[in-house]
Amino acid sequence: MIPSRTRRLSQSVQISTNLTHGAQVSQTGPDSWRLELPAGLQGSYRLAQLDDYTQRSRGHFPWKPPLSLTLRARASANQIQGTWGFGLWNDPFSFSMGFGGGARRLPALPNAIWFFFASPHNHLSLRDDLPSNGNLAAIFQSPSLPAYMLSPGLFALPFMALPPVARLLRQLARRFVRQETVSFITDVNQWHRYGLAWEADRVCFALDNNNILESAISPHGPLGLVIWIDNQYLAWTPNGHLGYGNLEALQPAWVEIEDFRLDRA
Repeated sequence: MIPSRTRRLSQSVQISTNLTHGAQVSQTGPDSWRLELPAGLQGSYRLAQLDDYTQRSRGHFPWKPPLSLTLRARASANQIQGTWGFGLWNDPFSFSMGFGGGARRLPALPNAIWFFFASPHNHLSLRDDLPSNGNLAAIFQSPSLPAYMLSPGLFALPFMALPPVARLLRQLARRFVRQETVSFITDVNQWHRYGLAWEADRVCFALDNNNILESAISPHGPLGLVIWIDNQYLAWTPNGHLGYGNLEALQPAWVEIEDFRLDRA
């Protein structure tokens, strides 16, 4: 991982860039950015990311409701191998112990509100009745449990390759993690305006100024801003299959954003 560099994304948001070798993040205007991945083989992780939480402990992430996020975005292809998106989350799966200049953080249950674009290799829903890949507007809400209460779950990770164990843990996770997700159809090659509003008891997503999801499920803050593109996938399927890894890309992939705004209400 290339060391992060601090920049200013807008008047109110100080961000860091996190890049793997060959990836690029470039500013193309006052509130406009381009995140780009090189082509590459399967098994080599590639990431281009903007965020504002790398140097912070999870309890000091900067954002709480009420707030709104709006931007315009387009991507190099309607289906990028891996994932990309933008929104707010608590970086739950981090196991950083301060390496690479980041803050020390243990894993946590997920809290997130974001637009998430996932290739078909992904299966990113705990609920069987919700979409698990494609173009998604998604919310995850979990209790803010201390890390020591989650540590016993780490001992179960080696057994996740066994489908009966993975099915059982997936069912157990649904008891703690509330989720709402909607899929939508749009040509991401073209510019579209994306917006989300986060309140303590309500979340609203909009695409081109039309509401596509309203929910009373609201994540627990504080959360951090993230805008990214990578070649990673994760699949945790109802039949107990757990898969993860990095995907081959024959062509470079990029995401462009402009007219970015993140405002406290």
